Amino acid sequence: MLYGRETELTVIDGLLETGSGALVICGEAGIGKSALLQHAAGRTQARVLRVTGVESEADLPFAALHLLLRPILGHLAALPAQQAEALRGALGLGDATRADRFLVGVATLSLLSELSTETPVLCLVDDAQWLDGGSADALMFAARRLHAEPVAILIAGREGFPTRGLPELRPRKLEVTAARRLLAEHSADLPPALRDQLIAEAGGNPLALIELPRMISPDQRTGSFASLSPSLVEARPAVDKVLIGFRDRIAALSDASRSCLLVAALDHHDELDVLARAAGRVGASLVDLAEAERAGLVQVSRAGVVFRHPLVRTAVLLACDIAARMAAHRALAEAVDDDRRAWHLAAVTLSPDAEVAGQLERLALRARLRGGQTAVSAAYARAAELSTDPVEAARRWTAAAEAAAEAGLWLRADDLVGKARRVSETTELSGAARAELAHVRAKLEIEAGRPLEAVRLLHEGVEASEDLPTRLSMLGLAGYYAWASATHPDQVSLARRTEELSPDGEGLPALVRTLNSAFHQILAGEPVTTQAYRLPDHAGDPPFELRFLIAFQAIIQADQDGMLKAASRLVADCREQGRLGRIPQATTLLAIAQLLDGRHPAARATAAEGLVLAADIGQPMWSGYLAGVHAWLSAVAGAEQECRAMADQAIREADQRQWMPGACWADCALAVLDFGLGRYQALLDRVDRAMAGPARHAFVWRYTWPYYIEAAVRVGDPQHVQDRLRTYAEWAQATGRATPLAVLHRVRALLSPEDAVDDLYARALSLHARGSQPFEEAHTRLVYGEWLRRHRGRADARAQLQGALEAFDRLGAVPWSARAAAELRAAGLSLPDRSPSAGAMATLTPQELQVVRLAISGASNRDIGAQLFLSPRTVASHLYKAFPKLGVTSRAELARVSRNLE
Repeated sequence: MLYGRETELTVIDGLLETGSGALVICGEAGIGKSALLQHAAGRTQARVLRVTGVESEADLPFAALHLLLRPILGHLAALPAQQAEALRGALGLGDATRADRFLVGVATLSLLSELSTETPVLCLVDDAQWLDGGSADALMFAARRLHAEPVAILIAGREGFPTRGLPELRPRKLEVTAARRLLAEHSADLPPALRDQLIAEAGGNPLALIELPRMISPDQRTGSFASLSPSLVEARPAVDKVLIGFRDRIAALSDASRSCLLVAALDHHDELDVLARAAGRVGASLVDLAEAERAGLVQVSRAGVVFRHPLVRTAVLLACDIAARMAAHRALAEAVDDDRRAWHLAAVTLSPDAEVAGQLERLALRARLRGGQTAVSAAYARAAELSTDPVEAARRWTAAAEAAAEAGLWLRADDLVGKARRVSETTELSGAARAELAHVRAKLEIEAGRPLEAVRLLHEGVEASEDLPTRLSMLGLAGYYAWASATHPDQVSLARRTEELSPDGEGLPALVRTLNSAFHQILAGEPVTTQAYRLPDHAGDPPFELRFLIAFQAIIQADQDGMLKAASRLVADCREQGRLGRIPQATTLLAIAQLLDGRHPAARATAAEGLVLAADIGQPMWSGYLAGVHAWLSAVAGAEQECRAMADQAIREADQRQWMPGACWADCALAVLDFGLGRYQALLDRVDRAMAGPARHAFVWRYTWPYYIEAAVRVGDPQHVQDRLRTYAEWAQATGRATPLAVLHRVRALLSPEDAVDDLYARALSLHARGSQPFEEAHTRLVYGEWLRRHRGRADARAQLQGALEAFDRLGAVPWSARAAAELRAAGLSLPDRSPSAGAMATLTPQELQVVRLAISGASNRDIGAQLFLSPRTVASHLYKAFPKLGVTSRAELARVSRNLE
């Protein structure tokens, strides 16, 4: 019976009734979290999977996940090959490869979803604060992505456990009435006065109400002594009093029983023969645990040793002295496997030891292959502490910091970097070690919102390194960070220094040198166009950072086709290689390419996917950038509230991190919103402010200048834009690309005398036919149709306006469709009233759109799920919801709406 928990039970029963979703129960030790989990286990008909975090396993990669999923590993064969391989490697069941830690989370979701096709699933995770980092990441990632599958996850952890956006439940302290009922159930023989004292001392903590009576002497129970012992009335938390009670009960056990408990406390192992071997080495046996069982401290079964409460494990360590603890660690080192052995040896190594440090580094390398970055960091850090050579110590501190940064543990990474730097101040490090330390420090500066400090550190790394690929990667990052930083007096000089450090040579060196020269010129205010530089050919397979920059600079070249292919390949490679941590960056590039290519529905879906994943894995820099891109798409769709919310998010992230791109895209988006809603003077004022502000050097502004020029014409001030027109014309002509040239003819038509307009629009449409950018072509047809209606008659205008209307409808550009429809009515065409959500695409969610687009390509639900990191059941649910919105009833009919999804 759970007393006083009506509210909490209602929430949990609601989740069980729904059968899908996740909940995190947070609270102090003893508040009843485990009891709530037990209630859930007793109420469900689902298959129950359970695991409890153990402090001694917090540095073992995926230890908790292995215990949770072990009963269902027979379903692994049903997973996509990449996910199955990642999960096998993470759990130590096969050859480990360098796995992305988030891919293990996807595989966990897929495995649970696969099981749920047979029976509903309930996962119960207790003492989550002691989960190893890899297991915690995987479980939380899976929990956030539960949608349609009958899988529920309940996670219980101490105060401070990060809930990472999941719903929370915080059990309250018991009220007096409930406390009395609980105490009466467990200690009915206590005198009333003593019960009142215990209720006051327990402070509403259920565990204290159950355990504190065990600390009362027989005389106190009979009423011979009314007062409680000092340990019960001291001014300390109730949990501490319970801990003292457990410690005293353990101290009263025999030496052999305590030794056996200590072995079990120091290594959570469910194989009794392993525990028996270790206990034997300290002069005890499993039989000695019987005394502890009778004292209500543990339960022993074929499944292993289960402590009554995690505080019992803590109390065992308090009740045993250091000599006993070291003897137990030594015994366990001889009884367990390699990973555990290294940690037990490290626990009894009190001075530097090269052999033990080497074992820990080998453990770190194994953990890295399995994707457990938290475990990697812990092993490298302890190896550094035990290193006899300061050079090795610095290298290991640096590796520990890098792994911590990869795991998102930024404060820990900063502390580890500090230790590496302190060693480096008195020790001469190799060039490679200094370069790696500078690189890790640069990552921390980026996270802290100091991109130009990161550039300085990358310069240090370039100067220290003798490895050309490493230098080129750091130089590529340095150039990009200098360009992407918020305005600073040192920005131009740092960009110049990056260009100077770029090495001579052909191939990739020439490419990096050209890119950094362009970044420097742009920041210096020089009119960079494709005439100013051409990217040299390069051979080989550039690292990810350089592939990103090569594709990114296509904005300057107006090479949307090349950018789209490169970005699509980058996203596909990240998926194929299981590099989820890179996907938000790659999807940012792809969403930009799709937007600039006029593929707005696809761009919305890509940006939305990237935003979800960036939030899931904690990448606010790319989240802000994607929010800015999404804001532009929302602006085109006329979704003003959504546009402003996304723009605010982008600007907020940019301000916090001194990071320009997201804020720049947000400003561009708001300008496009003003244009679409007919607020032309507001657009002019906004762009004028931006051109005097910190984002003025961003090249993407060139793509908004046609809006600016048209807005000036519409407010009757065409002379205001002559400089912008001249610069835009130089760039469009330098690119030689069809779409910029078509747009150039369109804006020139707006500014030209009547006798030249018809020819300019005709040339523009001819170029659009070659460029295949549907949004810009529709825009040209719209303004041409408007001109025709006013100057040549209604009939000539209708064909252009009808073409514009159809294209805008397909793209979900609601205010543009409304403008085209209004012109058509003015041209004498009768049209039905149009709702604000005209166009089928306006009603699809981004996730539904992604799923439908992949379904059209012939991908199965399982294949789609593997690509989008969803379960097949969730994919089926999205298709079920999308079909009626699209007016189809099956996959076979999707082909007829495929054009609308580009």
